[in-house]
Amino acid sequence: MEAGIDIDERLERALGRAWTDDRGWELVTRLTELPHRMGGSSGERRAAEIVRETLSDAGLEGVSIQEFPMQYWERGTTEFAVLPAESEADDGSNAETTPQRSFEAIALPYSPAGDVEGPLVDVGYGTPEELAEADLQGAIAVASTTTPRGQRFVHRMEKFGHAVAAGAEAFVFANHIPGQLPPTGALKFDAEAAVPGVGVSAETHDWLTDYAERGARARIRVDASTEDGSSQNVHGTLGPDTDDEVLVVAHYDAHDITEGALDNGCGIATVAGATAVLSALEADLDCRVRIAGVGCEEIGLLGAEAMADELALESVRAVVNVDGAGRFRNLRALSHGSEPLEELAEDVTTAAGQPIVHEPDPHPFSDHWPFLRAGVPALQLHSEPPEGGERGRGWGHTTADTRDKVDRRNLREHAVLTALLVRALTQTEVPRVDATVLQERLREQEYEPGMRAAEIWPDSWD
Repeated sequence: MEAGIDIDERLERALGRAWTDDRGWELVTRLTELPHRMGGSSGERRAAEIVRETLSDAGLEGVSIQEFPMQYWERGTTEFAVLPAESEADDGSNAETTPQRSFEAIALPYSPAGDVEGPLVDVGYGTPEELAEADLQGAIAVASTTTPRGQRFVHRMEKFGHAVAAGAEAFVFANHIPGQLPPTGALKFDAEAAVPGVGVSAETHDWLTDYAERGARARIRVDASTEDGSSQNVHGTLGPDTDDEVLVVAHYDAHDITEGALDNGCGIATVAGATAVLSALEADLDCRVRIAGVGCEEIGLLGAEAMADELALESVRAVVNVDGAGRFRNLRALSHGSEPLEELAEDVTTAAGQPIVHEPDPHPFSDHWPFLRAGVPALQLHSEPPEGGERGRGWGHTTADTRDKVDRRNLREHAVLTALLVRALTQTEVPRVDATVLQERLREQEYEPGMRAAEIWPDSWD
């Protein structure tokens, strides 16, 4: 650092350089040029090297790649067909009512191989109430990717878990976004699921609801494999060599059907830009900052779990999970039940003259979770979709998650805000999260049954 530069001038210089910094865009470009970044694949390993190079160039010190074991799932072929109802097939009198026809479908990660036939049952949004009312014994359950407004978003793994518990022999996850886009997404965390699951498009879903009303049956054939594999995390540090630290994580993996530009190319690109700003502001940091690109988020938060196992969590002052930032214009901050983090995010973004959307409630479905459940305060940085935008992932988890959806201006602005928030966290003591309070917040949102169905409710909480 140059002698004699006060903090305001140093900050102005760092932010001025950030205004034209394109390292985030360049990182998104390099990542989306890979064939894919599926957790445990050779593409993900190459992505880790690219992230290491980018973070090192941005000023991160001692950047290393550390491997961890995982269950590697590989996609094969998928077939999905609607069959005539049994009564129609028996006498042929209504054979034209439900014709036999095939639809495009893709297996969902950790789906087992299988060949399943059963009645087609539409369970709407797949909320717990809808699933409880449906007769799913021996059936193939069809659920939408979205959730009605006015209630918390119900995750795919919850819908799948409840359907299996109700006796479903297979699960169909139907996109609510049009465009002939079958969605993907893991059925379980790091383990083969109990029954096959596939994704279909919104257009196919329209037919399936019709055929389910007619009493049609369906057949699903999945070819897939799960075997021992490995993935990797990339991390290094900035700032003083203190006992405690602020941890910044963003996953760099993506599903094998997509470029993964928005999810989470934008997130790791935002972190790369923020690293350059923090490097320029290193003298302002009151404690060490560890920055990590983590693998295998999409198939079970596995990289974050490995990081949590490696670090002394009592020394982690807070975790900033950059999952979803950089996608859209306005930043969304999820404080996961921590009022001090909510206030800090509001103060920092207000001082920067930037709008922010706040969400106070905790959820367990991203890389902050292994730390939050251990009491580490967690701030997740996401983006607010344009007004009137659909709930859910939008282009995410489909073949449409491509680089053309990315606006480099969002990457720059969110990188600056991320750096300012991390800088403020190094200068602030944030109270730990009480496990009992966290449990109660999750129960208030009715997460517990879904988390148990998805097998992610912590055993220690029982």
